[in-house]
Amino acid sequence: MDLLPLLVTILAQAEALPAEYGADAGRAIALGVGGGLGAVGAGVGIGIIFGKVIESVTRQPEMRDEITGIQWLGFALTEACFFYGLVAGLIAFFL
Repeated sequence: MDLLPLLVTILAQAEALPAEYGADAGRAIALGVGGGLGAVGAGVGIGIIFGKVIESVTRQPEMRDEITGIQWLGFALTEACFFYGLVAGLIAFFL
């Protein structure tokens, strides 16, 4: 299958669309990429936090309660950073 005629057809149809459609699409893509990267970053951060907690508790089981408290603080701060990024992306999308 030759893709060149299909590409020419798509581009010809895209030129007929109003310019604001492109701006809306660009904002939607930016929001999706930003939210996706924020989610990946938060996932990696949370994985590191819980991995280090497991290592810490296996090394010093007597400090389990203190380590767990610090773990939940780190988890909450990591999630907060993701939600701040998501809210900023939504604000940028709608303004």
